[in-house]
Amino acid sequence: MNVAVKMALAVSSRVIKQGGMIPEKYTCEGINVNPPLTIKEIPENAQCLVLIVDDPDAPMGTWNHWLVWNIDTDEEIKENSIPGIEGINDFRQHHYGGPCPPSGTHRYFFKVYALNKLLKLKADSRKESLLEAMENHIVAYGELMGTYKRQ
Repeated sequence: MNVAVKMALAVSSRVIKQGGMIPEKYTCEGINVNPPLTIKEIPENAQCLVLIVDDPDAPMGTWNHWLVWNIDTDEEIKENSIPGIEGINDFRQHHYGGPCPPSGTHRYFFKVYALNKLLKLKADSRKESLLEAMENHIVAYGELMGTYKRQ
């Protein structure tokens, strides 16, 4: 999928610094809830946001931890929330699955896309269907990357 868009979203979190360690609370070793995110510079023509959280360092290839679409274009995704329609992640679940690397330090990307339309996808959709539905509708993109190593 082509994510070469003209506008950039500013994605940040009060609990995760860019490239920094993700607090245990938001992982499988904690209470496993999603961290709060702040999204700035959302274009006026954005109808919704999409959030994909994944781990490209997983042993079997990129592991999808959370898929959410049709998120309101507010500037905040609250901690421990369901901000939109949740798809099925690689844990085969409909909710956030926090970092839980089998070994070593992994990178976790919180990828936020602004779309110019709402998506008509079933809640049992997986990442491939989500990416296909987003094609040609991305007006801005941004990401936050955090790391985690099990204790």
